[in-house]
Amino acid sequence: MATASKVQLSLGERPEFYLKNIKRESATRTSHLLQENHEKHHIFFNQSGFHNHIAHHLLTIYSLAATPAQIQKHYDENQDYQRPPQPIEAAIVKGMEDPSQFTKYLGKERYYNDYLRFFQSEMDKKGWQQVLNEYVFAGDDRADDMLARMFAGFLHPIIHLGFGIEFHQPAIIAEGLAQAAVHDVWMMPLFDGAEKAAKHLSGPSKSVVELLDITHAEKRLAKAADVDGNRIRDGIMKTETQRIIDIVSQYHISSPAELEERTAEMTNAAAYFSGAAQRRDKAVKFDFFYMHCINSSIFFSAFLKQDWLSDANKVRLLEWKVRNDITLYASRGCPDLLIDEISNYKPSKPSSENTDPWHEIIERVKNFSDDGHGSKLVRALVHGQQICKPYETNEDFRIKEDMWLQLGHMAIDSVEGGEPTWVRSAGFDSAWEKVPDRPRAQL
Repeated sequence: MATASKVQLSLGERPEFYLKNIKRESATRTSHLLQENHEKHHIFFNQSGFHNHIAHHLLTIYSLAATPAQIQKHYDENQDYQRPPQPIEAAIVKGMEDPSQFTKYLGKERYYNDYLRFFQSEMDKKGWQQVLNEYVFAGDDRADDMLARMFAGFLHPIIHLGFGIEFHQPAIIAEGLAQAAVHDVWMMPLFDGAEKAAKHLSGPSKSVVELLDITHAEKRLAKAADVDGNRIRDGIMKTETQRIIDIVSQYHISSPAELEERTAEMTNAAAYFSGAAQRRDKAVKFDFFYMHCINSSIFFSAFLKQDWLSDANKVRLLEWKVRNDITLYASRGCPDLLIDEISNYKPSKPSSENTDPWHEIIERVKNFSDDGHGSKLVRALVHGQQICKPYETNEDFRIKEDMWLQLGHMAIDSVEGGEPTWVRSAGFDSAWEKVPDRPRAQL
């Protein structure tokens, strides 16, 4: 049985997207390796805050029916550079029961393992659902602070939390909470400002793609993001805070009845700007930061199914996600979004007509050696196709029908295409300097 300190996958508990031929041996091997990662490794593999992605990677390829050998291979390739956990200080863990002491250590990676032990203890006493409602979704100052930290680090804490919820693993949820606790909270002015501004707006919400178009036209946002350092914190949030708040606050959800379609809309828009941010003269590459927006989308479908999470919090989560995505789009220089780059893409290995068109893409990405970003991207795209299908006649859903498969081919071809695997900040020329030129015949 899975607990706050033990990872135990069960074939009977299905994630959002999975292949039906998962073997029991794969569940056993994945559980064992995730437990080892849980006990032996820090959530950051270096002092610069680079994330340990082992849990993401193994859970993703497990859901894609990876064999025990494939799961072991990817673990071995990524475990040797991980950091060991730092010693736990029992007095600090105990003291975190006092709200004033809980906040004392926030944002300090040194205390990741102390927060991990604290949240495990809280879950043992209250259950993980109650802990999340108390520490993330209560709506008080402490919970709102934690919710904002969930979106820090380019969505890594909420991705980690999402994996824990989707795969029914309290130990992974505890890791996600502790990871959020040691991230920064500088995104809070955006979320708080947009929430307050939205209350004073009348009329219907703008769609996500309408707001992407508005953001693209605001050349001053791209200029603000052209800085050394963090392009959101040190760029847009430093000089254009009010303008980005004015834009993202125009997105709001009027009723929980909209949630299913709005979740699909968010997923569609994330796939659109992640895939269409290309350069016609360069090989196809996905922006590293945008890729996290589509990779995280799958968990918002999982959040909708949680009966312990209130409708009001489901609405709030999705509003914050969309506002984060639009801000992230702006922060990479508001690149042109060339949708014909998706619709006209020529795959290096077209899908076979005799099998599931995704089969070969999934097989290739299960064997691709990275830290899991590639496999997460492919799984999120397959899931996106499924949840967006009922809404494809809506003009605000710009990714339609076979364009999802095209994106899948673009994803696997791009990561298999050599370095750089990703571009970073696709709206700036410097991001593309080391990307190979596109063959003249394809121009």
